[in-house]
Amino acid sequence: MFENILGNDKIKEALKNIIINKNASHSYMFIGVEGIGKKLIATEFSKRLLCNNEKIDCNSCKSCIEFDSKNHPDFLIIEPDGNLIKIEQIRNMQKKIQEKPIISKRKIYIINDADKMTKEAQNCLLKTLEEPPEYISIILIGNNESSFLPTIKSRCMIIHFEPLKNAEIKKYLQTEFGTDSINIQDDMLDIFQGSIGKAIKLKDRGEEYQSYNKMIQNLDKIDIIELLNLAEPLYKAKEEIYEILEYINVLLLKKAKLNYLYTSCINIVENTKKRLKQNSNYDMCIDNMLFNMWEEMN
Repeated sequence: MFENILGNDKIKEALKNIIINKNASHSYMFIGVEGIGKKLIATEFSKRLLCNNEKIDCNSCKSCIEFDSKNHPDFLIIEPDGNLIKIEQIRNMQKKIQEKPIISKRKIYIINDADKMTKEAQNCLLKTLEEPPEYISIILIGNNESSFLPTIKSRCMIIHFEPLKNAEIKKYLQTEFGTDSINIQDDMLDIFQGSIGKAIKLKDRGEEYQSYNKMIQNLDKIDIIELLNLAEPLYKAKEEIYEILEYINVLLLKKAKLNYLYTSCINIVENTKKRLKQNSNYDMCIDNMLFNMWEEMN
């Protein structure tokens, strides 16, 4: 159980004990940054709670077989509809909750990205959390605990997941994809923020990120033409720009410890983020950021 999921060993051990001791709660809240295995752990936990043999390593009962084939009638994962989880989705879930389990003794519902529930959806869910059927367990998964209503949080067992360590992420990437197939500098590991999901997404972009690294390391030495050449990938990275700007700020923060002028560059990057979120012209925002940073350091 959980053998193939990296990190958060204490949480995994605690969940194992819940299964062994048969003292599952009606509602859990898994909180932590995106991409650290919350959903994977919640899914594996659900499988073991539903197991007919109530064993850690069964995998052979009707419940486990149906679960592995993604056909278990007593298990459901709810995902956002667009950018939100809406009240209609919660109402549909509540109708299903009233139906007793078919294969297992329990029913498990995972609400993924639950911090995207509308206020109306949360208030609707509260009715179920206040008086849950004895056979139900609901697992809310989210990144931002403050997005939940206090009344929701007070009725859940809240479990905080830790970001993975840089060394764990690097070892995982080398094991899964081969040492020679990844090109990641130690500075780049910081931008993963302990997230395996983000690391996998960015693992093949080491060369691009090295260009940003070189750009910042030489910001006070190169002319504007060289800066624009190094920054060329920025203009093609609109979908990932916020991750890249976070990385640039990680580099700037390290430089600011040696030279206070880089603090102004951090502010320039933050202002660029705000302008982009206001739907300002993308290329113009990048132009202004680069010119302002260069002028600040030259």
